[in-house]
Amino acid sequence: MQLYVVRHGETQANAEGRYQGSLDIDLNERGVLQARELREKLPAQIDAVIVSPLRRAQQTAAIVFTDDGLQLHTRDAFRERGVGVFEGLTQVEAALRYPDLWAQNITRQWERAPTDGESISQFVERIRGGLNQLLVNHGQQVVVLVAHGVVAKAIRALVRDDFSDFFEWQLRNGEVLSLDIATGFV
Repeated sequence: MQLYVVRHGETQANAEGRYQGSLDIDLNERGVLQARELREKLPAQIDAVIVSPLRRAQQTAAIVFTDDGLQLHTRDAFRERGVGVFEGLTQVEAALRYPDLWAQNITRQWERAPTDGESISQFVERIRGGLNQLLVNHGQQVVVLVAHGVVAKAIRALVRDDFSDFFEWQLRNGEVLSLDIATGFV
């Protein structure tokens, strides 16, 4: 499967450096412009478009594929990682409001999560399951997945079988990661 992972266009929360997680936020003006420029970064022939259920990804996909006549398939497996009580906050606000959690560097703990959030381990397993299902359904096809930054991190790490730069690597808003995936993920 040739997989193109697209990170949604910018939102106001992105521009302000806020944790978004599962918050359902619209694209801002810059995000709409980024989405309009994305089609030229993708191949002409696409077999399937998969989209996170969150509005920022849905809006990006609708803009990118407005003239293609491709059906958009929403898959919950590719929603962004939920960061619980940190959602909507900047790092400074999170540190002030939840100093105990912040002191534990909780968003970077593999087995723990902010209150009401999802651990990295849980999140990666969700993404692994979603990727395996994509391979079953679209094994030899060209697939575009419109999703989120941490989703892209997890997919890249799983495909490379290497999490060593998981916290450093980032796909910017309105950018594309291209991957060739031949096998499933146990």
